Amino acid sequence: MLLKTVRGFTPEYGSECFIAENATLIGEVRMGSQCSVWFQAVVRGDVNCIQIGDRVNIQDGVVIHGTFETAATTIGNDVSIGHNALVHGCTIEDKVLIGMGSIIMDHCVIGKGSVIAAGSVLPKNTQVPPGSVYAGVPAKFLKPTSKELMEGEIERIARNYITYSSWFTQE
Repeated sequence: MLLKTVRGFTPEYGSECFIAENATLIGEVRMGSQCSVWFQAVVRGDVNCIQIGDRVNIQDGVVIHGTFETAATTIGNDVSIGHNALVHGCTIEDKVLIGMGSIIMDHCVIGKGSVIAAGSVLPKNTQVPPGSVYAGVPAKFLKPTSKELMEGEIERIARNYITYSSWFTQE
């Protein structure tokens, strides 16, 4: 992994985290425990802070960034961010699934228990109410999150990534 200090800030992360050898964490990044940052992911806290909760998986090729002086990035607990997603200057609450290739722009807020479908684009200032499924370009409300979707996808994927990361940390 590449950990880089910028503007006096060095990335920090909790216990039981897996960070792939070619993942990059830069600057003001604070990440909780049991998180994973996968291959070629970049968490770039050079221009604004990035706060990440516990049990967050940042999958291959994800980029997390913010906007200088105007848009920090905050990610809650039990969040899965799918391969090649872009998360920029936004707030993602607990138990959220961000689908592969999605783009989440500045000042978006994604409410607890929501799903952003693969390939969706959330323009600046989009507010996703808790328990919502959003899809499309630009993303629009599709349906409420069902119990099956919450347990069968959001919670299952977050749990599975803790297991997957354990395979890489065993001697």
